[in-house]
Amino acid sequence: MRVLPFKIPKPKDEALVYQVDREKIFYGQLHQHGEIQISYIERGSGSLIVGDSINEYRDGDILVIGGFVPHVFRSDVNASDESVMYTLFFDYNSFGKDFFRLTDLTLTQDFFKLSEYGMKVISNKEKIIALFNNLPQQNKVEQIASLLLVINQIAKSETQPLSSFVYRKIYSDDEGKRMSNVLKFAMEHYHEQITLEQISEKSSMSKNAFCRYFKKRTNKTFFQFLIEIRIENACRLIVNQPELSISLISEQCGFTNIANFNRKFKELKGCTPSKYRSQFNSS
Repeated sequence: MRVLPFKIPKPKDEALVYQVDREKIFYGQLHQHGEIQISYIERGSGSLIVGDSINEYRDGDILVIGGFVPHVFRSDVNASDESVMYTLFFDYNSFGKDFFRLTDLTLTQDFFKLSEYGMKVISNKEKIIALFNNLPQQNKVEQIASLLLVINQIAKSETQPLSSFVYRKIYSDDEGKRMSNVLKFAMEHYHEQITLEQISEKSSMSKNAFCRYFKKRTNKTFFQFLIEIRIENACRLIVNQPELSISLISEQCGFTNIANFNRKFKELKGCTPSKYRSQFNSS
C-alpha cells in the first residue's frame, strides 16, 4: 500500500489490507485515508499527531485512527533500532454497508464511535498483540476473522483518546501539503524560537490568513500547538534521560523561562516535571 499525501489507495477488490512497515523512520508526512487503521507498534518510538493533538508512541502500543482523520507519525531520530509496525486497514462498509449494523455486531459500535477521534488501547493488550502475531501466517478469510476478534477486544478494553477535535473536511493534496509543511517545521524546530512570520511563510499565507487557517483546522492557535509539541518532547527527555536537569530540558525544548515551562507542563500533564519524572522512576 503506497502512501501519498492524504491518500492511501486500497488494492482493488480487497476489503481488508494487512500491512507491515519496517523502517528506520516511519513515514513523516501528514496524511489521511478513508480506511480505519489499527496499528500495533512492535518496535519504535516517537511522536504521533492526530487531529488537534500530539501524542507519544512507543514499543507495544496499539493505536486506532479513524477514517479521514489527519495524522502523522514522526519516529525518534535518535533511535538505533528499526521501527516495526503492523497495521490493519478497512472501512465501515468493507464487508457490505449493513455488515457492522447487524444485531450480532452491536458491540462493535463503541469501537467505531471512539475511532473517530483516534484512541490508544490501555488494557487487554496481550490478547490483541497475540492476534496480530497470528496475521502473517493467515489467509484472507482468517485475517478477516482476526480483525473481528481485534475489534471485539478493543471494544471491551480501556482506551485513551488521541485527539479532542478533528477537522471533518477531506483535505485536497495542496491543502494537505501546506498543513504538512507547517507541522513538519514545528516538529523539527520546536526547540527554536519560531515567529509568526516564519511559520506563515511556510504555509505561503499572510500572518492573519494563516492564524485563521490553523485555528479552523485544529481548534487551537499555532502557538498553543507548539507548546504541546515542546511539552511532549520534554516528557520524552524527562523519562529517557534522567541525567538531564529539568532546567536543561526546558531550555532544550524551546522554553526561555523555567517558570513558564513548569506552569505549562502542569497545565497539560497535571503535575510538575519533577513529579512526572518520579512517577516513572518508581514504576
